[in-house]
Amino acid sequence: MTGVMPEKPLDFDYQSTTPCSQMVLDAMSPYWQDLWGNPSNRQNRSGLYASAAISNAREKLASLIGIKPEKLIFTSGATEANNLALLGYARAKAIEVGKPGHLITLSTEHYAVLDPLKQLQREGFRVTKLSPNLDGIISLDRLENAFEDDTFMVSIMFANNEIGVIQPIEKISSMCKKRGIIMHSDIAQGFGYIPIDFNSLGIDFLSISGHKIYGPKGIGALIINEDLPIQPLQWGGGQQNGIRPGTMPVPLIIGLAKAAEIAISQLDEQFFRSQDLRNQLWDGLQKSNQGLKINGSMIARLPHNLNFTVLNVSGGRLHKLLKPFISCSSGSACSNGSPSHVLQSIGLSLKEAEASLRLSLGRDTNIEDIKEAIYCISQVISQLREGSTC
Repeated sequence: MTGVMPEKPLDFDYQSTTPCSQMVLDAMSPYWQDLWGNPSNRQNRSGLYASAAISNAREKLASLIGIKPEKLIFTSGATEANNLALLGYARAKAIEVGKPGHLITLSTEHYAVLDPLKQLQREGFRVTKLSPNLDGIISLDRLENAFEDDTFMVSIMFANNEIGVIQPIEKISSMCKKRGIIMHSDIAQGFGYIPIDFNSLGIDFLSISGHKIYGPKGIGALIINEDLPIQPLQWGGGQQNGIRPGTMPVPLIIGLAKAAEIAISQLDEQFFRSQDLRNQLWDGLQKSNQGLKINGSMIARLPHNLNFTVLNVSGGRLHKLLKPFISCSSGSACSNGSPSHVLQSIGLSLKEAEASLRLSLGRDTNIEDIKEAIYCISQVISQLREGSTC
């Protein structure tokens, strides 16, 4: 261990976002100025070039996922993809059957799922939010008992954005298929980080995001594996079969495809490297400190995620003291500093949730970063427990 606090904060918040890869920037570069045509305008050469570039990116991304290119709908990110899947399909289904029905989700979902479901409740749909087990994993028995006669959709994220736990998606989707229920999953946190056999998942709607995999911000996609009806959220132009109209952002789409290609090509190497560093981080923290409690399963977990509670300390002071030395978080990047609803859903008190840290590793994280993080966190915990002021 270095025994010295770092001069600038260590980066341990890669689940919030990632820096754009230089290879991704290089792939996007021509499409900002040289090849700047509108892909919807095929009456001139620049528009044709842009349209061809999108087609190539769509085919590349589809081949990586193992789906037909026409099943990809480009969006501004996973949040929009979630909204399009949930609101778009639910509204279309209500028109088809003549009334709103029932949906099921987990209480630990990202707000990009929970908030659209709240909107559906305002429109007359019924929503059941299941609490997971204390390890963050869904209870399949609880899910079985939650199905109702008019349940038409289940939305469960593949890997949690805060505690990193990986849900048994294949088992969930199999339960849904037997009942003719559509399955949606936000896989933005798992895509490019753990092996995913998309053909065996049995999911009807999947949401991904570029900025989680070292791609640009402002781009993502909704993957539709079935010929399912969707009501658009906006209108005008008719692009992407009218499901998501508007001029398509050529550089961002190129960037998303390139980022996915890089992430999947490096997946095995990065998986074991991240998992090893993460485990060294957790082992080092446990050896240096008492009263640390892991949040979520350590078995079914993303390789680059560590979420734990420092017991019997002030969460506010913990984060204030750490802020100059480590960039991390206590919960979702979208929670505006509010105590984590995810941690409270798995049984933590408000005080424990506030005194929790989410550390997420990136491609550039190295063993020296791990050692410095152990030292910094341990020093701060010692200060708090000895009653020192910041």
